[in-house]
Amino acid sequence: MAVSAQKNIAKAVHRHRHLSKQGLLERAFTFAFRGLVYAQIWEDPAVDMEALAITPDSHVVTIASGGCNVLSYLTADPAKITAVDLNTAHIALNKLKLMAAQKLPDHAAFHRFFAQADNKANIAAYRSLVAPHLDEATRSYWEGRDLIGRRRIGGFARGIYKHGLLGRFIGAAHLLARLHGVNPKRMLDAQSREEQLEIFERELAPIFDKGFVRWLTSQPASLFGLGIPPAQFEALAGDERMDTVLKARLKKLACDFDLKDNYFAVQAFGRGYAAKDGEAEGPLPPYLQAANHDAVRARASRVDVRHVNFTDFLASQPAASCDRYILLDAQDWMNDDQLNALWAQITQTAKPGARVLFRTAGEPSILPGRVTDDVLGRWDYRAAVSKDYTVRDRSAIYGGVHLYVLKGDA
Repeated sequence: MAVSAQKNIAKAVHRHRHLSKQGLLERAFTFAFRGLVYAQIWEDPAVDMEALAITPDSHVVTIASGGCNVLSYLTADPAKITAVDLNTAHIALNKLKLMAAQKLPDHAAFHRFFAQADNKANIAAYRSLVAPHLDEATRSYWEGRDLIGRRRIGGFARGIYKHGLLGRFIGAAHLLARLHGVNPKRMLDAQSREEQLEIFERELAPIFDKGFVRWLTSQPASLFGLGIPPAQFEALAGDERMDTVLKARLKKLACDFDLKDNYFAVQAFGRGYAAKDGEAEGPLPPYLQAANHDAVRARASRVDVRHVNFTDFLASQPAASCDRYILLDAQDWMNDDQLNALWAQITQTAKPGARVLFRTAGEPSILPGRVTDDVLGRWDYRAAVSKDYTVRDRSAIYGGVHLYVLKGDA
């Protein structure tokens, strides 16, 4: 990761003195966040697109992350999407996905590359069809080598969803479960919601009662693999033990949605998009679905991917020039000064009808009492629909999904 990018992430995460306990944790998280974190984003795009009510004249500004939702938003036909991120690996992944959507010959090749993501044919397709059209920085990233000397693009021949910080975290969780005699893939054998609950309660839930698991989950560094910095760890735990919180979130993921419709659960329990070994595929995010491929291909050029801080990008934009903002869970990382700077720029750039969507580790919105009244007072918090979106978010790992709409607008 470039030095400037590392400094930007440090600025976002570091709140405490260097040698304090929290300061050391924050710097350890910054180090862990240097490479690819999310090969798949963990926010539900179906919920996002319903909440955002994207229209053909919308300028969407979002944090890029793994790029799944950036490309999925194209199915709603916005005029423009600006995807920003501080992580150079995420920038490279977004640009790879967008170019592949345009240059691979058909949906079958695109699906093989990003849904199966474990075929040597993907490397040949990259070299002949995609690489010649990438910018130098993106091509340099994918053709560069990882810590053990393998070219990064080779991840698409080895199962990209087992790589990255989150992929390794899920792999470690599977290993921990197996050490306790449980195979998480058993969840995918369920044929009904009732069976899902039965398998979860019988096989997965008891793991959280183990003393070692209770101790491990109480350590902030144990959740770095989920992309959770120390400040967000505290918000996630609230007044409960972390093992209790994680057990409840995993239960929602495993039991509250039909597994045939929840690709987040299939990824968590099966480590890929195939619901069971030997199957071609299970549920897919919108951008990978065959019915959406032509739209994604035709609209991919509408996405502008930028290696920049969200607030800094907005500061460079004219007044009333954007109208859909997706902050993911980034605000959980921010102090009050950073939150106020961000919302000042959101408000300055917001068109009539603007909507802001974000997630939090804890349940309530974190803005009241932190963002100044003269700014936050211009926005209407849609509490009822936010609660409904939280219930229906299939990724299940967040405590709250929150929608704010500029007052005086629909």
